[in-house]
Amino acid sequence: MLDKYGIAKRIAKELKDGFYVNLGIGIPTLVANYVPEDVEVILQSENGLLGIGPFPFEDDVDADLINAGKQTVTTTKGSSFFDSAMSFGMIRSQRVNLTVLGAMEVSQNGDIANWKIPGKMVKGMGGAMDLVASAENIIVAMMHSNKAGESKILKSCSLPLTGVACVKKVVTELAVLEIKDGKFHLIERAPGVSVEEIISKTEGELVVPDFVPEMEI
Repeated sequence: MLDKYGIAKRIAKELKDGFYVNLGIGIPTLVANYVPEDVEVILQSENGLLGIGPFPFEDDVDADLINAGKQTVTTTKGSSFFDSAMSFGMIRSQRVNLTVLGAMEVSQNGDIANWKIPGKMVKGMGGAMDLVASAENIIVAMMHSNKAGESKILKSCSLPLTGVACVKKVVTELAVLEIKDGKFHLIERAPGVSVEEIISKTEGELVVPDFVPEMEI
């Protein structure tokens, strides 16, 4: 079973050389620390930063350098700063090759709910709405079950949606799931996790091949 850092490490393996990548709030931001050495990507943030580096050590923190989640970040050589209008122009014109988002629920149709629980005060869905509407490749980083032990990998989402039929892949502490043809397809299982456990904790329709390899982290 993976922790949040393991999930980020596994997603980092999906990065391709030359990609422009947007990392959402939460677990997705950790992906910046695990970019493979032989891969060069450019990380983009909705608040107007292109060229985000790894999270800073305490001695390197610059309070003026933050991502869209208001976390302090570093910058890479050649990074640039601009207003949010230009940032969202990049997103809406599909200049971002890969988006990694967190989620509360994902359905087997690729729907994502990641911004609101009814009855709780929230500031809104922010840039996620533009990202899910424009990105061609969306990977979700999330926990397989909620605190009550109920599956978050569902036939259909119960929470207000952020986007419809947009998620391509989900990485949880238990598994890597690909979404296609309206079903979850089990691609990999986390170290020490059995196929049976993944099946038992997945409410949505799950296609399981004869052999499911263990993730390499």
